Amino acid sequence: MDKKYLYLLSFGHVSADINMGALPAILPFFVSEYGMNYTDVAGIIFASSFLSSVVQPAFGYMADKKERQWFMGLGVLITGLSLAITGFIRDYWTIFFFVTMMGVGNAIFHPEGARNVNKISGAKKGGGMSIFGVGGNIGIGTGPLLAVFLLTTFGMKGLLFFGILALCTSAMLFFVGGRIKNIANQATASVGEKSKSVEKNNWSAFRRLFAVILFRSAAITAITGFLPLFCIHILSASPAAAGATLTVLSLCGAFATLIGGYLSDKIGYVKVIRIGACLLIPCVAVIAFSHSIYAVYAVLIPLSLAMQGSYSAYIVLGQSYLAKSVGFASGVTLGLSFSIGGMVMPFLGKFADNFGLEGLMTLEIGIAVCCALATLLLPSLTKKA
Repeated sequence: MDKKYLYLLSFGHVSADINMGALPAILPFFVSEYGMNYTDVAGIIFASSFLSSVVQPAFGYMADKKERQWFMGLGVLITGLSLAITGFIRDYWTIFFFVTMMGVGNAIFHPEGARNVNKISGAKKGGGMSIFGVGGNIGIGTGPLLAVFLLTTFGMKGLLFFGILALCTSAMLFFVGGRIKNIANQATASVGEKSKSVEKNNWSAFRRLFAVILFRSAAITAITGFLPLFCIHILSASPAAAGATLTVLSLCGAFATLIGGYLSDKIGYVKVIRIGACLLIPCVAVIAFSHSIYAVYAVLIPLSLAMQGSYSAYIVLGQSYLAKSVGFASGVTLGLSFSIGGMVMPFLGKFADNFGLEGLMTLEIGIAVCCALATLLLPSLTKKA
């Protein structure tokens, strides 16, 4: 494992995801500064993900056909510049276009970035992917804070900072792209991996993994989307106390990603995925039936482990199942798994309207059980997997 280049790719992940993390914090300023209504804001949220999630596997497929290290620099550049431009224009549909392009830039970066991480991590792919994943956690977590500081200090033109950061990071990625390619080839040879000519794709196993990802994405979306509301309306917590639950989950998520990544290399990817899925069930049950905000806070750390501890394992396992199509597997596990959660949100909201937030949390237990059961169908790669 060449950690120097892993850290560079992780920083690239920070620069890519910091824009996506900043967007929710920028939306209120779109309302106050540009006069957008809530329908307009919902459209902007839609713009950030609808095309990105669809094209991400396509960019992964392209990366599999021919190594394109420059995809990483290009993706970061498009993402940051697109967000920066929204601070200098007022037309809604032009903003919609550039927010869409921000999502596309994100889609360009991730498959190629994850493919290179897979290669340069050598035999410790779980640990390498966890380092990469923490970069995304940092970007998502710091994006809102940075955006609010820039906008309150410099106004809408403060978004220019995201463009400057993207320019610097993309220049770095373009510069080291050739070296990363060489390191990836050396790492592949050093661990004695099979040559590309004999690698095979296990589509049956990948379909089973996709089913697990579907349930996991729905479960995580329900928790992050409705946990604060559940704490306020059911547990009578203050808005500050309810919002803090997501802050704790986010902060613990970075550590959970690292722990899960290194644990994956020790005991295997499938085992880590199964442990995470099984741990999710009692955590959600405590939230649903304890009727105590203190009990909710008590399970936030194990809940974070359940949600984020298997992050690396899902990506690396998908890459291993599709050994000839690592980029495509990365695009699906990173892209579609994100979009699935967004697509089920309207159904979860409708369910909550009909059966209440307590009913929704009970449904969440059922989703977690389905996720755990689906992991039993995952075939192992090796004795450790």
